[in-house]
Order: sequence, then C-alpha cells, then structure tokens
Amino acid sequence: MDFLTSLSGEIAGALWGSKITLAVLLGTGLYLTIRMGLIQFRGFKHSVNLVRGKYAKPGDPGEVTHFQALSTALSATVGTGNIAGVATAISLGGPGALFWMWVTAFFGMATKFTECTLALNFRHISADGRVSGGPMYTLFHGLKMKRTASAFALFALIASFGIGNMVQANSVVDGLSFIWPEIKGEGWIIGVIMAIGVGLVILGGIKRIAVVASTIVPFMAIFYISAALFVLINHISEIPAALGTVINYALNPWAVGGAAVGEAIRWGVARGLFSNEAGLGSSPMAHAAAKTDEPVREGLVAMLEPFIDTLIICTMTGLVIIVTGAWETKPEGVMGASLTAYAFSQELGTAGAWVVGIGLSLFAFSTIIAWSYYGDRSATFLFGEQSVTLYRLVYTLLVVVGAAVPLNLVWNIADTTNILMAIPNLIGLLLLAGLVKKLKDEYWKRHGSQM
Repeated sequence: MDFLTSLSGEIAGALWGSKITLAVLLGTGLYLTIRMGLIQFRGFKHSVNLVRGKYAKPGDPGEVTHFQALSTALSATVGTGNIAGVATAISLGGPGALFWMWVTAFFGMATKFTECTLALNFRHISADGRVSGGPMYTLFHGLKMKRTASAFALFALIASFGIGNMVQANSVVDGLSFIWPEIKGEGWIIGVIMAIGVGLVILGGIKRIAVVASTIVPFMAIFYISAALFVLINHISEIPAALGTVINYALNPWAVGGAAVGEAIRWGVARGLFSNEAGLGSSPMAHAAAKTDEPVREGLVAMLEPFIDTLIICTMTGLVIIVTGAWETKPEGVMGASLTAYAFSQELGTAGAWVVGIGLSLFAFSTIIAWSYYGDRSATFLFGEQSVTLYRLVYTLLVVVGAAVPLNLVWNIADTTNILMAIPNLIGLLLLAGLVKKLKDEYWKRHGSQM
C-alpha cells in the first residue's frame, strides 16, 4: 500500500506539476477567450439575467432551471478547493498563488462557456424526458469519437469515487477535528451521518439533487462569505497592502526571486483549476439538464461558475489568510483546511474554527451529491440506465470509507483521473470551438437587444 501511495503520488505530482499540463489547460482558456470574443465581458450581464429567470420559456426541454443547474454545478466545484485548496496554494506557492488563481478563473470562464454550450447542443433526451449530456456525448455525437468518449466517461466514473466522494468526506473529518481532535479516530461516525444524508438526496436523481443544491449553495456561500467579510472589514486598511503583496509575489522576481514566482504560478494555476474545474469536463453534465432550447444560454450561465467559485469565494479565503498574517505565523505542519481554520480563529477565536468546520462540511456535502450525478451519467453512458442503482449504492457506502481511512492514495488517484478527464474534453473543445463560435454569433444576432 505504501508503494502504491508513493507511486501514485509521483504520477499525480508529475501531471499537476508539469508545465506542459498547466500550459495546455490555461492555454486552452486563453485561446477560447480570444476565439469567443472576450465572452467574459460581453455576456456577463446577460448571464446574470438568465440565472434570474428573466428569459425563461415554459415548455423548454430539460429537467431543471438555469439557477438549479448553476447551483448543482457550483455545489460540485465549491468544496475543499475553496477552503483547503487556497490555503495549500498559499502555503506552498506564497501569496502570489492567489493572483494565478484569478488568471485561471478569468480564462476558465471562456472554457466553461464553450464546454457547457457543447453539452447542451449534443445532449440526449430520452422518451421519458430524462437528460444525459456532457463531454462523452459531445465527443460521441459531435465528433463520432466513441472510444475517446468512453475513456472520458470511465475516468469521470473513477474520479467521482475519489475527488467527488471519499476526498470530500475525509476533508469534513479533517476540518471538524480542528474543533474536536477526538473525532479523528471516530471518522466513521461522521461518515455514516453523511452517507444517510447523501443517500436520501441522490436516490431522487438530478431533480432532487438540484432542489437540495439550490437550497444549500446560496446559504453556504452567504454563511462563509459573511464570516470572511467580517474579518476583512476589521482589516480593511490592510487590504491594499495585501493585494500589493499578492501582485508582488506573483509577478516580481526581482523582489521575491524567480523560484518564488515559479512556485506561485505552479500552485496557483494547479489549485485554481482544481477549484473551478474549468476544462475538466465535469460541470457540463449538470448544465446539460437545463430547461432551454438555446445551448448558448446555458453556456453563459455556466460562465458564472469560475467567477463565483474562484474570483469571489477563493479570493475571500486567500485574503483572510494574508491580512491576518496566518500564512507567516502558522504553526509548523498547519496547512490546507487547518490553515484556513487557523486564520479565521486568529480574528474570531473558537467561532472562526467553527466557521471553517461548518463551511467545509456544507461545501463537501454539496460536492458529494453533485458528483454522484456526474458518476451516474458516466455509468449510464458506459453500462446503461440499469447500472445507476448499483452505482448509487456503492457511492453512498464509500462516503463512510472515505471518512474513516487515510486518503493519500485516494487523493493521488483522484488528481490523476482529473487530468485524464481533461485530455479527451480538451480535444473536443479545440475541435469544436468553431461550432460554438457559430452558435454564439447566431444567438447574438437573434437576441442582441437583450445584451
């Protein structure tokens, strides 16, 4: 087991630490930003209006509203990356890592727009109205690449058990153990409680998942952001200096050294992409279920994900860690979720640790239920609809396992499968970017007055 953990760690580290991997993911976002005509700016106001339901039409095909689709996708992306991922990036890459997380979010908005527009365009709607969509259907129907589509579905299925499930459950135990150290040895109890909640939600399929997600996501975001704002308001005079530190560590090799800037880029881009999942191909499966006959509309809605996830929530976490000085004064061995808890507790005392513990629990629970949908759509593509019940049962049981066991091996496998998901998805994005641009231009001609 130790050998497998070490080997998988080296593979995952090589993939996520590779300049080629990060350049391809970030470069794809840059290319799509240019190809789609700075859609991040041109379509932002319209995307907000779509989420508000301003242009919804009764009778549109699909299973969930724009807001519910966005909430479901956000519930998957807003998770450990927003609390543990930011802290890890700053611990290993310095404050400058936050700047490079912003860069991934900006370009990631164009990537999300493209991949989710394609998901709507090539989704499959069964006779009973059930929707299946995502990169596997885009690759299969749009490019006739059945083997590549199956490869994506297989990697997504495996990733759902790891990054979407066991890693999240383990992170909840890790966050709560900062408050109650004795929980560390009794993680299975937390796992059982979470498994019951997960099972009750996911057995209802995407409609129940969407309803729960659209309830939890706004609450958890407001709860966490409010606590972060309280800390930041108390340090408002220090925020300009903190932003200056971020920029300096990100871009000024003469002040902090070339190696420091390099580490900021590496960890900022890696954790930013991990947090908002732009290019990995996960969230298109949730957005494919949206009620609309306009693929571009859901692409515009999806574009808000990296903005909310990284530019708002991750920024809040990062600034709290910097303005409180936690990144410099942290005890030895404190990083990840425990560093975020330490930063909040510097200002809020025990209540700060509770904010992180509760926030992490809500974020992770929402991620688990959303990723269950990604996994069951992948299982359906590979093995048919009859496989879904078995998948959901196994998925629920693994919540308990994830909460109870050390997860270095699972983390490594999850990181690896995430990259492997991205490869076929990026192939589809690059080959079909011209189609998305055509769909966008046609949509602008029809609805330009709404922009």
